[in-house]
Amino acid sequence: MGTKVLISGASIAGPALAYWLGQYGFEPTVVELAPALRGGGQAVDFRGDAHLTVLQRMGLLDELRRIDTGGSPMDFVDRHGRRRLHLPADFAGGEVEVPRGELARLLHRHSLPSTEYVFGDTVTALEETPDGVRVEFRHGSPREFGLVVGADGLHSTVRRLAFGPEQRFVRHLGYYAATWQLPNYLGLPPGSVGLNVPGRLAAVGADHRDRTRAGAFFLFASPELPYDRHDQEQQKALLADAFAGLGWEVPRLLESLREAPELYFDSISRADVPAWSAGRIALVGDAACGATIGGMGTGTAMVAAYVLAGELARARGDHRTAFARYEDAVRGYAEGCQRGGDRTGPFLAPGTAAGLRLRDKLLGRRWVLNRMLELGRKVSSTIALPDYQTEFATR
Repeated sequence: MGTKVLISGASIAGPALAYWLGQYGFEPTVVELAPALRGGGQAVDFRGDAHLTVLQRMGLLDELRRIDTGGSPMDFVDRHGRRRLHLPADFAGGEVEVPRGELARLLHRHSLPSTEYVFGDTVTALEETPDGVRVEFRHGSPREFGLVVGADGLHSTVRRLAFGPEQRFVRHLGYYAATWQLPNYLGLPPGSVGLNVPGRLAAVGADHRDRTRAGAFFLFASPELPYDRHDQEQQKALLADAFAGLGWEVPRLLESLREAPELYFDSISRADVPAWSAGRIALVGDAACGATIGGMGTGTAMVAAYVLAGELARARGDHRTAFARYEDAVRGYAEGCQRGGDRTGPFLAPGTAAGLRLRDKLLGRRWVLNRMLELGRKVSSTIALPDYQTEFATR
């Protein structure tokens, strides 16, 4: 087909989309603001038929099973380190759980033969022309593409430029979350342990690949905060203030934060975009229908990328037809998965002592966990995936 497609974002949705577009003869270019692929981050999981089908069709499922963490059990403790709740590995780990950075590297490697990657740059302007989209970049020279796709997350630059300001589409859900890497000074096994008090969770767990390393995960309830998303020192100060005065291992974890070279800090929010495309520009993954944590965003992004590329190929590059079919196929499914993210903050850090006791009592019952797992698998499988590869092979 030869249509040149610019994809903004090299996390998960972007490289997945680039892989499939390359399979169908498109010419994808991925632009990413970061200077290289981003490592680290929390483990991500896949569950249900839709997720596993896409991974199988990409040829990734066996590779991911080889690096499967086996799930991440979690203990919640009180201020004195006494266990108040244990969540087993299968509750959070789905059917396959892998480090996010490992998944990103695999997607990059599989898409690389047919994809141009441009790191350390970002889109600054978009202008539709009769035959494409003229794109300006912060550093590179302007270029023209047949189509542009925003796969650049909850704070999508493409969405802002083509659809409108972020505040129209992104809603704060009352919590903030942060992760960073540190030495495993506690000698923890895989999994994590976290202090839970009303409205706050401070957790730490061993790295599944390197037991000498660990990852911290902090979450706290807060109204929307004004801060610079690119100023890590400011974000570190917000975390220190939010967790000041707590005991257990919190002071040592905050001390490690001072030296952390890389910090992920963001609100728990959701994106709701009335239409996922405008002319020759479309959105995929969290940019279209995102939830920061708990909305099965990684699996949904992989499914959405598969369908978007397949519909573009099926429509032989007719973007109007393809974008409409893509949204019609994926929106209901993505919104069903996304609703899980609305409950993440109150689940991990209920706002009251009574709320904490109620959560612990309910989740201390195995049948409740089993029911929640069953519902998660059902939600993540509520989409019928066309077999685009077989369809095109028989044309």
